[in-house]
Amino acid sequence: MLLSLPALHLQTSEHHPLFQLPHGRLGPWCSPTGSPAPLSCETGCGEGTWILVCRLLVPTQVSLLSMEEDIDTRKINNSFLRDHSYATEEHFRLASFSLPSSLLHWSKPPPSRTWTVVMTYQQDYLSPCLYPLSALSDIISTVEFNHTGELLATGDKGGRVVIFQREQESKNQVHRRGEYNVYSTFQSHEPEFDYLKSLEIEEKINKIRWLPQQNAAYFLLSTNDKTVKLWKVSERDKRPEGYNLKDEEGRLRDPATITTLRVPVLRPMDLMVEATPRRVFANAHTYHINSISVNSDYETYMSADDLRINLWNFEITNQSFNIVDIKPANMEELTEVITAAEFHPHHCNTFVYSSSKGTIRLCDMRASALCDRHTKFFEEPEDPSNRSFFSEIISSISDVKFSHSGRYIMTRDYLTVKVWDLNMENRPIETYQVHDYLRSKLCSLYENDCIFDKFECVWNGSDSVIMTGSYNNFFRMFDRNTKRDVTLEASRENSKPRAILKPRKVCVGGKRRKDEISVDSLDFSKKILHTAWHPSENIIAVAATNNLYIFQDKVN
Repeated sequence: MLLSLPALHLQTSEHHPLFQLPHGRLGPWCSPTGSPAPLSCETGCGEGTWILVCRLLVPTQVSLLSMEEDIDTRKINNSFLRDHSYATEEHFRLASFSLPSSLLHWSKPPPSRTWTVVMTYQQDYLSPCLYPLSALSDIISTVEFNHTGELLATGDKGGRVVIFQREQESKNQVHRRGEYNVYSTFQSHEPEFDYLKSLEIEEKINKIRWLPQQNAAYFLLSTNDKTVKLWKVSERDKRPEGYNLKDEEGRLRDPATITTLRVPVLRPMDLMVEATPRRVFANAHTYHINSISVNSDYETYMSADDLRINLWNFEITNQSFNIVDIKPANMEELTEVITAAEFHPHHCNTFVYSSSKGTIRLCDMRASALCDRHTKFFEEPEDPSNRSFFSEIISSISDVKFSHSGRYIMTRDYLTVKVWDLNMENRPIETYQVHDYLRSKLCSLYENDCIFDKFECVWNGSDSVIMTGSYNNFFRMFDRNTKRDVTLEASRENSKPRAILKPRKVCVGGKRRKDEISVDSLDFSKKILHTAWHPSENIIAVAATNNLYIFQDKVN
């Protein structure tokens, strides 16, 4: 039974101990200014917002529920960031409301997740004794689940792609359901040399993106700095025999020796997984590709470099369409570069790209052929009191992701993760501090170039949890509903199957507890830049240098 309540005056509170709503997401309860608004249990909220559970203390015990709503630019990003100082982030205020405790009964938050180790995979192509770790070609540079989560692909600095397949469920070994075994390994890119510009082109895989499966074969896009390739991964367990013009070894036979005609037949053979390049998209980027994104029409995709974004058709390899170009006529006037780009998950005409100045632009390809004018511009207001030499460097966005629902955008800069509502451009609705304890160490991080590290961020399948990496092989999770956060560690010392991950804490100052680690003891050479989350289950993949860790929710 649904009841409508009369208009209630909801007092805004900045630090209410029970419940808080982000500014701009107060929905049907009150306006952003805190003015009263009607409260009705029949009014729903947008997807991904808060759940308010309230029970009226009346004899009928009716429960009410409101559903939740032309130069080489390898160093281009670093060089101009060192020479420009702009605004840093401004902490947004959380608006909240409170109701009398005599009227409402607050439900307890759900218990926190417990993560266990599923498997650890290490690439041992080169010996660490012979080569320094920074020069190893087997350092993982990208991680990506396919749309079903049955396959997991990794790319490394040596141009290799390793695909893992999920273990099929067994009645005798149910716990093996989350394990992934090597399915296929192939060399995607080779080192090249641009003779026109006298530049070496690295084989490092920058991004991998899966296409939805249409038949028995799998398709994925992989890219290095200059070239995008479309790969087909298929299985073969039969081979043809009985050719007329070829012998059993495949050599051509003399037609004069053929006296009878044979009908070729298929013979069983051991299962073999083949990876073949079906398309090669090259010679379209002057600068280094940092992003690729498949469109929701599954006919086109885009590739973004430091200054341009190109639109491709999967069937056409010799030409692309330039949809964004921010290159100034005079390169000395360059003030920002493109850092990431992604298509909307449902609207094929909409895409978003971020910049090194901490801004996000939403573009609509229906407005004009060249999207030099954005549809929406997302930027947090500048706080002059926090301005410093490092302000623009740490505000540079390293990753941008649409939520699965398409309603929100998540961005990662050096110190924070921010969630933006597509309907509110002036400030993010949520800001999460990833490692704010590093703010006092920006000078040393600048000197060792760690301040230019590009951390990625991912959503879980329901857009309720955010995950991103940090230093010392730590990675962080933020629950948007409960506002809880946890720091976990991907470590070889705790990599036994089904081992439970213990939360870690960083001690900034004062007396350090036994289970805490001092901020001065953090190892900045160990960093988690690339993570992935299973599209429908609580299974995560974390890349730490040349190690791949897969963790699973214990209740899974």
